[in-house]
Parts: sequence; structure tokens; C-alpha cells
Amino acid sequence: MKKKELEILLETVEDIKEPDADEEQYSTPATVASELLHFAFMNGDIENRVVYDLGCGNGILGIGAKLLGAKEVIGIDRDEKAIEVAQTNSERLGVEVEFKRCDVREVEGKCDAVVMNPPFGAQRKNRHADRIFLEKAFEIAPVVYSIHNAGSESFLKSLVPHAAIVRFPVAFPLKRRFWFHKKEKKFIAVDIYRMERKGG
Repeated sequence: MKKKELEILLETVEDIKEPDADEEQYSTPATVASELLHFAFMNGDIENRVVYDLGCGNGILGIGAKLLGAKEVIGIDRDEKAIEVAQTNSERLGVEVEFKRCDVREVEGKCDAVVMNPPFGAQRKNRHADRIFLEKAFEIAPVVYSIHNAGSESFLKSLVPHAAIVRFPVAFPLKRRFWFHKKEKKFIAVDIYRMERKGG
């Protein structure tokens, strides 16, 4: 499947109706999701692989991974509403993804790759959430694809010095979502990172 075909399918994924600002529930735009997933696919990390989507939200990354031929996909989120929306989205697109409601710290098991758009840890109640997600991702997978604010590479290198890191910059279209957003839409600079544990 071509990247544009994937993007068009992912455009149909429904969003969470009442997102939580403290939880930083920003849905991944289809443009960014398709970039990350196509990047992972071209590196051989999706097709016939077991993939986890940590903090899956509406399920867009996990669903996209399954559309690209992942053997098994498991989406994790602690928000019950998000899990319900993700399940509906996967059924509508005709793919089988297992969605589990639990805190990311409680995730067990092993997989081939993690795909995720973790909270950036920008809200006071959510400080260091990105660190928690990254630590769990590397606990369960040798390869991690993750979205972070532009300029996060030094932070990632300090957190995971054992990883080989490849950075892929993208523009993240952020729609007006919460009361503190002033514009209907703005673009923020983010980076997609591929991080692989050295030596496998």
C-alpha cells in the first residue's frame, strides 16, 4: 500500500469526542501517522510483525500498522472512551486490533516494534509522561517509533544512550482542541524518531 493510500484511509478514523487536556489527548493527524507508519514499513518493522501502540487514543497508529500487514497489533490506553472509539474505528476499517485498557506502566509482554505518539509531558499534571512511555517501549521492544517535539534528540540520547536514533522531521497540523488554543489550526514542528537498541 502506498503512503497516500494509507493516509486517505486513516483520514476516516474518528476522533475522541471530549479529549482531556491534562492527559494531552491530541490525536495523531493522518498525514503524520502515515509518515511514521510508512517509515516503519520501509524499514521492515511492520509487515508480519507484532506491533504495540502505546497510548493508542483513537487507534490510528495501530489500525494503520494492521492495514500495512502487521501480524498482530495491540493498542494500549488507560482511557475507556479512547478504547471504545479505537475499537469502533478498527471495526469500521475492517482490521483486527486488540485494544486493552490499562496504564502504560502495567503493560507486559514482548513485541517486534512499538509505534506511539506519547504525551509530550507539557501539562503540569503530566510531567515526564514521555519518559514513562519511552522506558516502557524499550522494555518490550527492540525498535521504537515515536513522535516528539522538534529538538528532542539530545533528551532522547540521554534517556536511551544504548539506541541508534534516526530523526525524520514533519509538520504536525494541530487543530483547535482545548480552551487555551487561540487559533483554529497551527503547524508545530515535530520529529518522528526511529530508535533501535544497539545489538538488537
